[in-house]
Amino acid sequence: MSKTIYDRYQTGEIYDGKRAVWVPQPRQEEFMRRTEDEVLFGGAAGGGKSDALVIEALRQIKMPWYKGLILRRTYPQLKELIGKSRLFYPQIDPKAEFNKTEHTWYFSSGAQIIFGSMNNEDAKYNYQGQAYDYIAFDELTQFTFPMYDYLRSRNRPNGPGMRCYMRASANPGGIGHGWVKDMFITPAPPMTRMLKEVVVENDDGSVETRRMSRIFVPSKVKDNHALMRNDPNYIFRLAAMSEAEKKALLDGDWDSYIGQFFGEWKNDPDHYRDHVHTHVIEPFDPPEHWRYYRSFDWGFRKPFSCGWWAVDRDGVAYRIYEFYGCKRDRPDTGVELNASEVFAEIAKLERTHPYLRGREFIGVADPACWNRQTGKSVYQEAAEQGVVFTKGDNERVAGWIQCHERLKFGPDGRARVRIFKTCRDFIRTVPAVMADEHHAEDVDTTGEDHIADEFRYFCMRNPCAPMKRPPPDPRRKNPAHTYLDVPIEDL
Repeated sequence: MSKTIYDRYQTGEIYDGKRAVWVPQPRQEEFMRRTEDEVLFGGAAGGGKSDALVIEALRQIKMPWYKGLILRRTYPQLKELIGKSRLFYPQIDPKAEFNKTEHTWYFSSGAQIIFGSMNNEDAKYNYQGQAYDYIAFDELTQFTFPMYDYLRSRNRPNGPGMRCYMRASANPGGIGHGWVKDMFITPAPPMTRMLKEVVVENDDGSVETRRMSRIFVPSKVKDNHALMRNDPNYIFRLAAMSEAEKKALLDGDWDSYIGQFFGEWKNDPDHYRDHVHTHVIEPFDPPEHWRYYRSFDWGFRKPFSCGWWAVDRDGVAYRIYEFYGCKRDRPDTGVELNASEVFAEIAKLERTHPYLRGREFIGVADPACWNRQTGKSVYQEAAEQGVVFTKGDNERVAGWIQCHERLKFGPDGRARVRIFKTCRDFIRTVPAVMADEHHAEDVDTTGEDHIADEFRYFCMRNPCAPMKRPPPDPRRKNPAHTYLDVPIEDL
């Protein structure tokens, strides 16, 4: 019996009844075999990710009530995906029709595949009340976590016998880099199934438990054999890019990526003890005679952040402890504690924590804490708990310059700010802050930038001079000088 599209559940191949229209390459097949609830595919450029998402959407089109959704951040970015669908979908179903106005394919069975976009945070509500059996995000790192999380609620069956699941592709970098890395990359090695136990209480008081699953399937340009055959020079063009771009797009390195605001950041466990070429270090009990600071950024529905710092006699700053009000399983989502609760906990920490108790702290906070719309200001709530602050300098560009200066490594290989490895949320969020694409000297404020802001207030309260650089080679001051005059070992 001849194969049809409906026989391709395991193989990933699709047929028009007579011949193979599309056959997956090995990595694409690995991706399409996965049965987890959520799968991230990719990690580098040119791995065949988009093709796999577009073809995967066909899996259930024999069901008349099936609806699939494929998303990009903006509609112009969808054009390439729609072009791919125009190449394959009519071969599978000659009666399929594409509605340009609705950006929707209507198949002869009645099934639909919709191409959608979310160019801002509120656009997620365009999908309110909808149900999609299959949801795919192309370039997931271009989306925020609330966008992705909201679409999870739309991943539900449109009829009996449907399989509901989500798929995504991504390269390192983008506004969502941090949360995507935390969800799919950091928890486990590639191709390792991750499980999360979810408990639901029914109306009758009974409890049901289910394990939700996700996995990361890596794919790089060398996995795309068709691309390598058609354009063998593509890999060399990637290799010729800047170091950060090469690591991200060629190697799929999630620690180095395009648009990273704090490009100085390094986290090298081999140097946690000697503090060389790393910002993250082993914790220690700082001496009482050092200066101590507390920096704060307020948030209710968004996270609040409180960081404690010790500054030694050389002016080197150590982040020794932090209190970050973020829900553990929901990046960039506040815990919604009121100000009195937050500062009562801060006061308790300063009385009891071994690194904090007995120290006198100089406090600096987000100037918005002094705003008073109704009732008490956040500053007043803090003062009533004995937690005192001065207004932070909110000059953004100057503040970021100070952060950069702190993060730079000196001639001895050491930076002027060092982060205890126990400050996990600083280590998670600050390196993932992205530059604003419209203002390169500022950060993209749609990302999880709360600890970065709190870090900026601290740096402006403790400014440091620009890092001294080695004197330039006098031979290179002469405009007539050429590299041919310099010994090869000096170049």
